[in-house]
Amino acid sequence: MGIIQTTGLKKSYETRSKRKTTTVEAVRGVDLDVAEGEIFGFLGPNGAGKTSTLRMLSTLIPPDAGNATIAGADLRTEQARVREAIGYIAQGGSTYDDATAREELILQARMHGISKADAQRRTTVALEAFQLTEYADRPCKTYSGGQRRRVDIALGIIHDPKVVFLDEPTSGLDPQSRAHMWDEVRRLRTEGMTVFLTTHYLEEADALCDRIAIIDGGTIVAEGTPEALKREISGDVVTVGVGEEFAEKACEILTGRAFLTGAVETRDGGRVRLAVEAGETAVPLVMRTLEEAGIATSTIEVHRPTLDDVFLTKTGRSLRES
Repeated sequence: MGIIQTTGLKKSYETRSKRKTTTVEAVRGVDLDVAEGEIFGFLGPNGAGKTSTLRMLSTLIPPDAGNATIAGADLRTEQARVREAIGYIAQGGSTYDDATAREELILQARMHGISKADAQRRTTVALEAFQLTEYADRPCKTYSGGQRRRVDIALGIIHDPKVVFLDEPTSGLDPQSRAHMWDEVRRLRTEGMTVFLTTHYLEEADALCDRIAIIDGGTIVAEGTPEALKREISGDVVTVGVGEEFAEKACEILTGRAFLTGAVETRDGGRVRLAVEAGETAVPLVMRTLEEAGIATSTIEVHRPTLDDVFLTKTGRSLRES
């Protein structure tokens, strides 16, 4: 039995305008089974239902239908037990500008019913573990984005939860801070925690997660290990640089060619992406086809399918450009 299990989880919202009220189905029957001790990624574009699912699992909003258990506690009838078992780190952060990291952590521990002495001890341990000791007594407004995000995570685990929910943990961080945050997430797992994270960064899900679920339009469209999902897509991916002014024309010319195995789409920077059976045989055909149409190629690359290709296959569009 997984440490997080959901069956038929649903959530809808009503939007009102001057003329009518519209019901929006944000989550449409999500089934999940997350194993204890794994890093589980919830992947999807903005508006796909990621955050609504996360907020339901963390008891911030009630589900309209379905059932779930977290660390053996029922989401509907044992919310206090669920809250004891989880840590939740929101995308927007939770630190106050004028408070110090030490003050924030002690207060958070005390709010979980931890004694003053133990709260101080846990705070010292957390500051050292997240490499924040040097800044511990400075106001949070003086921290960098990466330092502040590490405080957020320390706040979420100060009570030693079994499950940690991370909503877009590296959003807005520079590459160096993002890489450091990946190390912190891996460390949480080595300490025995189950990590459930939402992200729209494909490389993040690929590098960090033991398994992922892709959600689109409120439903799960794919689930498995990153490698297994990529293996489902046969062939290669070819990306051709033709310039912004010729990208649409190239896309039209290449669409429907016999050497294709999937869709043709334009990408930023005047590039065209094609799914083909074998890159080594498709590349000459692609170049010849474009040359005959009077379109010069500046670059051409062949690579194995990525998680973005998985998303494209499952949904008909690229996650990077959703």
